[in-house]
Amino acid sequence: MSSDQPFPELLPVTAETLTDATLWVSAFVVALFVGSLVLPAPRWTGFPQPNGDRKEYALHGLPLFLVTHVVLGLGVAVGGWRLDALLSHFWSLFVVANGWALLFTAYLFVVGRAKGAAHTKEDSPLPPLLADLWFGPELNPTLLGVDLKMFMYHPSLIGLGVMNAAFAQAQWETFGTLTLEMWLYQGFTWAYLFSHYAREDFMLSTWDIIAERFGFMLVWGDLVYVPFLYSLVGWWVFGRGWSETDTGWVHEPYPLWGAALLVAFHLCSHTVFRSANWQKDRFKRDPQAPIWGKPPETLNGRLLISGWWGVGRKINYTGEIGVYISFALCAGFAAPWPYVLPLTLIVLLTQRAGRDDKRCRAKYGELWERYCERARFRIIPFLY
Repeated sequence: MSSDQPFPELLPVTAETLTDATLWVSAFVVALFVGSLVLPAPRWTGFPQPNGDRKEYALHGLPLFLVTHVVLGLGVAVGGWRLDALLSHFWSLFVVANGWALLFTAYLFVVGRAKGAAHTKEDSPLPPLLADLWFGPELNPTLLGVDLKMFMYHPSLIGLGVMNAAFAQAQWETFGTLTLEMWLYQGFTWAYLFSHYAREDFMLSTWDIIAERFGFMLVWGDLVYVPFLYSLVGWWVFGRGWSETDTGWVHEPYPLWGAALLVAFHLCSHTVFRSANWQKDRFKRDPQAPIWGKPPETLNGRLLISGWWGVGRKINYTGEIGVYISFALCAGFAAPWPYVLPLTLIVLLTQRAGRDDKRCRAKYGELWERYCERARFRIIPFLY
C-alpha cells in the first residue's frame, strides 16, 4: 500500500508469520466450532428445501458474537493481547485463509461424493466435477450436528469484527486517540454485525440457505472475501487526516456536519437493508402478519407488494449498497481504494439481481410482469 497517509505496519510473508497466522486462524475457527457445540442457542425449523425437507437449525450466532467480544475485551484489557498484530500479519493471514478455503472445499467434495451427492448437467452448465468443487455437492452438509453453511458465517462476520477492532487498537497505540471517523467506522460496522446476529433466523429464508449448494464459491466468500475485502476501508480510516510535523502527529478533524450527514445516511440505508429483509422473512413465515401497521398486500397471495417490496424489486440491495458506501465515506476522499468495497458489491448485487429477475420471471410468469409494473426498479431508483 502506498499513500501520503500513515498505515499500520505490514510484515512480509515469512515462515514465522505464516506459522503465527496458521495458529491464529485455526484456533479461531476451532474455538467458534466448539462454541457451536456447547453454547446454548435457540432452535429454528428451516424453510422447505427443493426436495421438500425442512431442517432444524441451532442458531449460535448471537452467543458466539457476544462471547467473542467478552473474550477479546478481557484479553486486551487483562492479558495484553495485541489485535493490531492481525494487521501486521495481514498478508500471511490472507494466505492462510485461502489455504483453509481450499482444504475445506476438498473436505466438502470428498464427503459429499462419498454420500453420493453430485451435480448433474441439469443442475449446472459446468461438468459435474467442476460443479461439485465450485458450488459443492451437498446442499446442507453437517458435522457433529452443526450445519456447516450456517456455521461458516461466524468466522466470516465475527472475523470481520475482530479485524475491524484491530484498526481501533492500532490507531490508539500509534496516535494515542481514536478519531471521530474511527468511531463512526467502528459504530457502523458493529451495528451491521449486531443487526445480523440479532435476527439471525432471517437467514433461514434466504436463497443461499434454502437452495444454494455449499462449495468453494461460498466457502471462499466466507473465509476470504468478507473478512479481508470488507475490512479494506479500515486501512484508510486508520490514517485519515493525520500528518507528521516537527512536533509530532497532527490530525485534520472530520467535519461535524459531514459526520452528522453520514450518520443519517447510514441509518437510512441500514434501516432499508435490514427491515426489507425482515419484512420478506416475516411474510414467508406468516402471510397475514401486518407490514407498516397494515395487512400485507399481495399478488395472488404469492408476491408481496407491501412495505419496501412495493417500492423496488431488490430494495434490500439498495440499502445494503448504501451501508457499504457509508463505510467507505468514513475514510474520506484522499484515495479511491476504500470505494473498492461498494463498487464490487454494486457489480455483484446488480448481476445477482438480474439473475433473480430472470428466475422469478420464469417461475411466476404474468404475475411477475404485474409485480414489475408496481415495483418499477430493481436496485437504483429510475436507473436500474
